[in-house]
Amino acid sequence: MAKTRPGVASSAKGKLGKKDIDSYTIRGTTKVVKVGDCVLMRPSDAGKPPYVACVEKIEADARNNVKVHCRWYYRPEESLGGRRQFHGAKELFLSDHYDVQSAHTIEGKCIVHTFKNYTRLENVGAEDYYCRFEYKAATGAFTPDRVAVYCKCEMPYNPDDLMVQCEGCKDWYHPACVGMTIEEAKKLEHFVCVECSSDEDGLKRSQNGFASSPTNDLKVEAKRRKR
Repeated sequence: MAKTRPGVASSAKGKLGKKDIDSYTIRGTTKVVKVGDCVLMRPSDAGKPPYVACVEKIEADARNNVKVHCRWYYRPEESLGGRRQFHGAKELFLSDHYDVQSAHTIEGKCIVHTFKNYTRLENVGAEDYYCRFEYKAATGAFTPDRVAVYCKCEMPYNPDDLMVQCEGCKDWYHPACVGMTIEEAKKLEHFVCVECSSDEDGLKRSQNGFASSPTNDLKVEAKRRKR
């Protein structure tokens, strides 16, 4: 299975005999796919991870050949700009690329969370992904085109990375950006950044306006993954 060019949907000839159906059971499993579900689809290159898509419509013809109308999610490395430092391992972009594919290419189901909900997960499973951007496949444009940045490096938050929060300004920092190892950061009970430690009362207000945690109120936060 391969994605078609953006804006060009692959479809069977003619509409005669086709009907919409409520669900499809993934071949060889008991998992049921319905409209609105997110699915993993077999790529044409066996060495690549599965494609991810949202099912928009399910239809069957007179011979019971089932097709799914889908909207693709792109992985960062599939986008025009490529993968960047702040992109998480489970990050996806909701594209404007629609397609029609055989239901037999569906390998499994997954969940694409909002960024906020993903960062609140106690454990991240193999089926869990997240999306915080919409992506125009033809131009490479993103919506939104701006997000909050953190740390001295002024990078958007990557939920895979451990960060420490300053008790003064409440900003968040990557351990490496403040001269610490990950191991040292995990042992911290308190942290004050250089600017706040040199401030008279140690309670300097944040200059970037982001006084809250990227995720929650923990001082040191790391995502735990299922093995």
